[in-house]
Amino acid sequence: MSVAFVVLTVIAAAMTAFSAVSVFLRAAWVVKPIADYGIPAGWLPWLGAAKAAGAVGLLAGLAVPVIGVIAGVGLVLYFAGAVVTVVRARWFAHVGFPLLYAAPVVAVLALS
Repeated sequence: MSVAFVVLTVIAAAMTAFSAVSVFLRAAWVVKPIADYGIPAGWLPWLGAAKAAGAVGLLAGLAVPVIGVIAGVGLVLYFAGAVVTVVRARWFAHVGFPLLYAAPVVAVLALS
């Protein structure tokens, strides 16, 4: 296991955990766009839980690699869904945000 892989995994997990906490705390800069995309407020706990589980899974993958791969694939699918949601809502200027969070996860999967 390389140093780059460990550092990138920790960064990806931290970014994803930050995103999850932002959803759980209902930060206005997160909740307002999600509402604008047409996502019901009742989905917020589930979206936050998915991100939190992915972050924990990435870190667990440092000990059990298959868990990290499963978590990484799940997060890539989650963020791909977020991109589709943003595009369907026609908020093209916001497409970069889910891609920003997906990038380190994709890099971790590439290195694993």
